[in-house]
Amino acid sequence: MTKNNVRRYFIYFSYNGKNYCGWQSQPNGVSVQSTLEDSMSLILRTETLVTGAGRTDAGVHAMCMVAHFEAGELPERFTAKLNSVLPKDIAVDKVVPVCAGAHARFDALSRTYHYFITPEKDPFFADFSAKVHGVLDIEAMNRAAAALFEYEDFTSFSKLHTDVKTNNCRIMQAEFVPHKNGWCFVIKADRFLRNMVRAIVGTLLDVGRGKLTLDGFRAVIEAKDRGKAGSSAPAQGLFLIDVDYPESVFEVKQINQSV
Repeated sequence: MTKNNVRRYFIYFSYNGKNYCGWQSQPNGVSVQSTLEDSMSLILRTETLVTGAGRTDAGVHAMCMVAHFEAGELPERFTAKLNSVLPKDIAVDKVVPVCAGAHARFDALSRTYHYFITPEKDPFFADFSAKVHGVLDIEAMNRAAAALFEYEDFTSFSKLHTDVKTNNCRIMQAEFVPHKNGWCFVIKADRFLRNMVRAIVGTLLDVGRGKLTLDGFRAVIEAKDRGKAGSSAPAQGLFLIDVDYPESVFEVKQINQSV
């Protein structure tokens, strides 16, 4: 395969994060990234590396994750062949050719996460939601969530000692909406910090339980101190739902159906 034959692709896929140490490859533990790379390398018969749109923590799920990789011409029925060798908890939706410089992480305009909470014990939903005890004041939680639009620096909701250059994010949506098993927190932003969504949800739960006022929630953000925020909500309730890109990164909207 010559350099001239190599092109860049976006791969769209979903996964149940229960059995993984997170998205990113780790020296000790099975990651989604390494599992996907091993399967792609097997099908393409050459070492294939992927770069994801973000990094989900251990136990976090994705209904739509995007990554980019480089390869020559893909074999016929590539997605079907890839799905046949991937474990049952990872599924590829589609592969899309993109322009040469397209980057799954840096070109993303926004990401959307959902966090599911339920007051009921449900054996069929336990791995995909957090069970909460007692009555929550959802209206108060939504008032606090709306306050997130007033800020850019979310250091208070970031995992400590990360390697990012800034903790600034632009939040576009943040609200609790009814879900058949309880409530779903929907949050959309141009970028997210490590552990950010789970830290926000954990702190909003303190608001819902009457442990923190709206002014107190604002004070947590303004403190720029992770120690002032609430505990991180459990990983299993969190899903990456969507990643948006500008149309300019795509050469064509969808690869041939044979892929």
